[in-house]
Amino acid sequence: MPGSFIVSGIALKKMLTSLGLTDASAQGIINNLNKMHRHINVVLFVDMLQKLGLRQYDVTNILRRVGIDDATIAEVFNVLDEERIQSTFGKVVKLEVE
Repeated sequence: MPGSFIVSGIALKKMLTSLGLTDASAQGIINNLNKMHRHINVVLFVDMLQKLGLRQYDVTNILRRVGIDDATIAEVFNVLDEERIQSTFGKVVKLEVE
């Protein structure tokens, strides 16, 4: 997934609020980006958006507007799924079968 994509903070904030995020949540994303010198790994960015309640469909639309192609978007979601599976692997689960 190499490559860089650029979007202005104002445009990103407009996209986020148009999808239903509060102004405070959208500004929180912008503030996090500013803390990271305005560079972020796309997988981390998608994870942040989903944790704020955005659906995969909406996140996909944001990534398309930025210029990311569908194959790369699919790979981003696959990597995120793998990371989530790995983070839960090893947790104790009680399984009962009757």
